[in-house]
Amino acid sequence: MPTIQITVHGRAHDVACDEGQENRVREIARDLDRRVTALANALGQVGDQRLLLMASLVIGDELAEARADLERLRRDEEPRARAREERLAQVIDRLAGRIETLAAGLEAA
Repeated sequence: MPTIQITVHGRAHDVACDEGQENRVREIARDLDRRVTALANALGQVGDQRLLLMASLVIGDELAEARADLERLRRDEEPRARAREERLAQVIDRLAGRIETLAAGLEAA
């Protein structure tokens, strides 16, 4: 398991991650650093622990909103998906009927 070094709010941290996930962890750390820096600029120095807590709450809020949006999209899409499935089933039934008619004609010939 590789260990990489990330920097959050000017402090270096060694972090272990799964093989191949190094760039993803660095990307997440850069985002966290950006958020913590923005909070520090807005609030002043309130301590690293409080800044990390506040950044975590902001990220958690965004995640909750994203989950709610995804659930809303799924709920809104479900009736349309059912309607598409019903139309597709009707088309398949019509095609099956045509194929049966053609097959019957070929058998009679």
